[in-house]
Amino acid sequence: MNEAWVDAATVAFVTFFVTIDPVGLVPIFIGLARHLPPARRHGAAAKGVAVGAAVLAVFAVFGDAALTRLGIGLPAFRIAGGILLLLLALEMVFERRGQRRSVAAEHLQEELAVEDISVFPVGIPLIAGPAAITAVVLQMTRHAHDRGEQIAVLLALAAVLLLAYVLLLFSGWIGRLLGPTLVVVLSRLLGLLLAALAVQYVIDGLREAFLS
Repeated sequence: MNEAWVDAATVAFVTFFVTIDPVGLVPIFIGLARHLPPARRHGAAAKGVAVGAAVLAVFAVFGDAALTRLGIGLPAFRIAGGILLLLLALEMVFERRGQRRSVAAEHLQEELAVEDISVFPVGIPLIAGPAAITAVVLQMTRHAHDRGEQIAVLLALAAVLLLAYVLLLFSGWIGRLLGPTLVVVLSRLLGLLLAALAVQYVIDGLREAFLS
């Protein structure tokens, strides 16, 4: 296991942890699944994570090819993706993301009046949302030169999704343990990390666009 592999896995894990935000999903999932019996709540958690994982895996494998077919260069996508992630980071730092996701999820559930919350909105867009999809494509294209590093990125994604499943599975207990204050503090700290990563994506994109 070389240093580049470890670095790729570490950066990818932090990026996916922040964009998917397993901790922030807990209170939202509690609200959405409050009417479900424990067995169905556990099933919704498993199915939601599986759907989100499938969507992200498709973009991880085919995202680069899709960009090429659309005539979008990697520098442009890195700059656009960095700006999108920076906006997300600002929402997290100023404590607006959780409220927005919760209101949107509840609104969609009421509008569609569906019992199965696993595919929509849990799988899409709460897990496989625009920020997570952007992060997956950016991380895979960033390490396009090395298959081993791309495998490290996929393993980091799998680790975050597994963590999300565990947190959703024990969402009721975790919500009581953490409390709203600690969740907000963690969200703001992770937002700062994401902001720094987002700026780095923009810098990398500008460097490639003007120096290549």
